[in-house]
Amino acid sequence: MAGVLVPPPPATQHGHVSIFERVPKMIELRHVGKVFPGPAGGTAALVDVTLAFEPGRFVALVGKSGSGKSTLLNLVAGIDRPTTGDVLVAGRAVHRLDESALAAWRGRHVGVVFQFFQLLPTLTVLENVMLPMDLCGTRRGADARRHAAALLESMGIADQAAKLPAELSGGQQQRAAIARALANDPPLLVADEPTGNLDSHTARLVVDLLVALARQGKTVLMVTHERDVGARADRVVTMADGRVVADTRSPAAAPPAAPATGPHGRAAEHRHAGLQ
Repeated sequence: MAGVLVPPPPATQHGHVSIFERVPKMIELRHVGKVFPGPAGGTAALVDVTLAFEPGRFVALVGKSGSGKSTLLNLVAGIDRPTTGDVLVAGRAVHRLDESALAAWRGRHVGVVFQFFQLLPTLTVLENVMLPMDLCGTRRGADARRHAAALLESMGIADQAAKLPAELSGGQQQRAAIARALANDPPLLVADEPTGNLDSHTARLVVDLLVALARQGKTVLMVTHERDVGARADRVVTMADGRVVADTRSPAAAPPAAPATGPHGRAAEHRHAGLQ
């Protein structure tokens, strides 16, 4: 199942095709539905959702609690499976992978950033960043240590490497969590309310960092309640009752960035020393 590919649906030609339609899609959801079992037939979290996202974009998913934002994010990340429909990431039908193949795919292709950081409290910051490399076998020993140190340097927290997470501020912990998400150089970064536990100044700087990663070629999908994030995003998808009710692009959105090169793109050019 690991190599399952689903061909795109037949294209229809009606005049000129925009640059966004010509660009290969990083994420495609086709008529996706998700029902959580329960009494009276269960709860429909997503209803016939069809979306596509180009690579190198910063996309904000917005809507009230219970609108389906986090469910959609979990399906894209391979954390959950749809009840109906197809979920493709870089052409791969992730919903068709068995559990073993899905875990291996997720470890190398998706970086996840959580609202409450989810750093392991008994590991140092450096060890937390090294952990995904060890689990996926992408880097070992001194090589993993060097790579983790470089990621922390790019986040502006190299001096915090030997500390435990509890010794860091909220902003520093979130930067460490982003460094961990980038450990295996995934093309896709998903963030579920990453600024929800931060003050407004620190939250703004975390969004700056996510925008910079998208400009380097990462695809960034972020769930948020913060209204001002939409002004920074290339695209804003609004959800309500499990459906997409609005889908808007920034007028200033440039053609998608080229994929990032090197182990972590040009992140070192975007240190945020003021993020405390």
